Amino acid sequence: MLLTYVDESYDRDHYWMVALVVAEKHLRPLHKALDSVVAKAADHYPVDRHAELHGHALVQARDDWTRMGNKGHNMVRARIGVYADAMKAIGAHDVQVIIRGLDLKAAGARRTDDCPPPHETVLRHLLEQICAHVQVRDELALVIADEIDGANDHRRHFRDYQQAGTGESVSNTLPCLVDTIHFAPSEASRLLQAADLIAYLHRRLASGQDRDPRARRTNEKLWSYVAPRVAHQHCWIPEQSAGPLASPVPTHQG
Repeated sequence: MLLTYVDESYDRDHYWMVALVVAEKHLRPLHKALDSVVAKAADHYPVDRHAELHGHALVQARDDWTRMGNKGHNMVRARIGVYADAMKAIGAHDVQVIIRGLDLKAAGARRTDDCPPPHETVLRHLLEQICAHVQVRDELALVIADEIDGANDHRRHFRDYQQAGTGESVSNTLPCLVDTIHFAPSEASRLLQAADLIAYLHRRLASGQDRDPRARRTNEKLWSYVAPRVAHQHCWIPEQSAGPLASPVPTHQG
């Protein structure tokens, strides 16, 4: 059985979702490795040992990392060090990363009142890709996603996909994905936190929002620790002639 942890990150231009695929035997070792990252930070800085590894919070010194926001004590470098330790821990384990995206500008050009929201569209594409990845390995997978509004709707869509297919040209009933989509609070799951770290960093790099060359090089270095684990990466750019699709979403930095 494979466990697949899903989180999203988006801005005005793109909506991204990341799946972190982990075999059962690697769950506890990776969990412990990420616990050790936070424990190490707590030994040196004013951070709780149960602090959540959250990309936006780490970079911006928010939430559990607020007390590391003092630039006078070189805390920016320290927070980057925590991020690096976490990405190294993820990359050191036998995991796979699947990334799917949606070009929101192209999707917005095809907007209609009854079109599905970006989360639904990208999640459907992600589930199809997870299933394709799992089928190659002759495995089954359980999907666990970060809590989000409308969880019941997503569970209903998942059930519809399994019964009637995802609606693509070749019907896909997601035969390798078992049970339902399980939604959990990220603060309670180191593995969901790992998915968040990957999704947040990927969005920053893909958007090109870091104009400072030093920041860009730092992010590229962080990404290099997990880059070998990326099994699939694709952003869908809908063609205007293909009919209506998802509407844009507001800017989000998570």
